[in-house]
Amino acid sequence: MSAHESMEHAEHVEHASGHNKKIALLIAVIALFLALSETLGKGAQTESISKNVEASNLWAFFQAKSIRRTVVQTASDQSKLSLGPISDASAKAALQKQIDDWQKTAARYRSEPETGEGTEQLAERAKHAEHERDLATAKYHHYELASAAFQIGIVLASATIITGIIALAWISGLLALAGIAFTALGAFMPHLLHLH
Repeated sequence: MSAHESMEHAEHVEHASGHNKKIALLIAVIALFLALSETLGKGAQTESISKNVEASNLWAFFQAKSIRRTVVQTASDQSKLSLGPISDASAKAALQKQIDDWQKTAARYRSEPETGEGTEQLAERAKHAEHERDLATAKYHHYELASAAFQIGIVLASATIITGIIALAWISGLLALAGIAFTALGAFMPHLLHLH
């Protein structure tokens, strides 16, 4: 190999090394965004599961309160029918007091704003938890798509180093931008695209 050929070879190696450094930097940046989207995705997934459990618990409590209210209301209605035939005034008054107590209990089961445990309040809380679950799920789906774009981008950028096909690096960069867009949508506008 002549001195001239040696110089050309060294320049080619140095040029390839410069490209490889840029590709390695691209991979590192995409990996950073991948870590971010994975972390956000896990957080959103955990939030979604947590809010789903919360909504389920609230609906179960709602159902239990509704059943109790129905039982108390039925006892009250049944006792009202018994009031007529009773001739003893003190027995009638005692039964009327019990009916009134049952009515108050049924009303309390329906609405109990001070504790938030009436059926009306439980339904509102459960609907709110469902809304938060749906929001977290929408975020999670966006973060998952972002992670997939970043992972494919890393693979294509790595393939660029092996094959020397620069077009793969450009596609990798475009996938990174798509991943960033999905991450931003997940964080700020998760309901803009319906992905689930």
